[in-house]
Amino acid sequence: MDVTFLDAVFTAPGPYATVCVDVTHNTETADTELELKVRAVSEELTAQGAPEPVVDAVRSHLLEANDGGRIATLRGRALIVAADGSVVLDEALADSPRDPVATWSPDPALLPVLRQLAGRVPHVIVIADRVGADVQVASGTGQQVETEKIDGDTFHMRKVQVGGWAHNTYLHTAENQWEENAGQVAAAVNDAVARDHSRFVLLAGDVRARQLIADKVGQEASQVLVSINEGGRAAGADRDVITARATELIAENEAAETTRVLEQIEAASAHGLAVTGTALVVEALRKAQVETLVLADRPDDEQLHAGPGALELGVSAEDVAALGVTDAHQVPADLGMLRAAIGSSAAVVVVPRSAMPGDIPVAAVLRYTDDSTPS
Repeated sequence: MDVTFLDAVFTAPGPYATVCVDVTHNTETADTELELKVRAVSEELTAQGAPEPVVDAVRSHLLEANDGGRIATLRGRALIVAADGSVVLDEALADSPRDPVATWSPDPALLPVLRQLAGRVPHVIVIADRVGADVQVASGTGQQVETEKIDGDTFHMRKVQVGGWAHNTYLHTAENQWEENAGQVAAAVNDAVARDHSRFVLLAGDVRARQLIADKVGQEASQVLVSINEGGRAAGADRDVITARATELIAENEAAETTRVLEQIEAASAHGLAVTGTALVVEALRKAQVETLVLADRPDDEQLHAGPGALELGVSAEDVAALGVTDAHQVPADLGMLRAAIGSSAAVVVVPRSAMPGDIPVAAVLRYTDDSTPS
């Protein structure tokens, strides 16, 4: 995952309120239910010492769902609010949070947020009819899913029984229009897949539209295309089944990604291109050697020493003093390493602690080795 979008979090003044909350809004009593959830979150933050401007920012942002719009379609939402009341992160979660969070602390609680972001697996969801489609794109950056509405021409859209010499002409014109509209959708899907290397394309909606789109997408999109019969684009159509299937596919891809990354660490280790453990990973981050930082979702209670620069990081005060840093401070290890990953354009993968080899909290795949890299 590209985590450069977290830069605003690290440059904002702490302490921070971090919230991951269920904002599902699909029942008749949803407004009242959300108000009760938000009240509970607000009271929890206040009890932990969060100032009123911070609590007000959390409250007002979460209650936006009661005004409708896209926010009301989310199932989970993550907020990080800095000490001055500024919202430095506001992202959709993949589902109702498995690990709800409501904390006021000197440092933001980023790992549970990253683990649950909606956009962490690049994918495309297409809900099609014969006019066009709603195309939802998750780029894999961990940021909010973007939705594009594609509507083609509706002229001569219906096949009608006109009879006589014009009958075949009408049928042919309608079919041509369907194909043209499907081509516009397919082009958008191809662009997204090529740009983001999407792990899956979930195609739902009208059966004929799905057939036409499936025929027109390119090879890369076709290889990851998953079609379902349920769900539709019309107003009032059930989209929960589409969301549920997308959630299943995200989970499957997450599991596959965890396996792939751990296999990559094992393979890279054989060539000296991977390191494990806090001390070795910190040294590699400091030298911008890290290509992919792999963090366990449950870190150890470790502290690192950090300077003002993202790569001014060490396991001891002596480490950063050797870099010429005179104003180092202590930070939780996972946050210090995340900040260094941003500063060196490294990708970040968060995996279950139980999957990490030897129960280690961190590992890294390297871009290069040097004389000091352990073999």
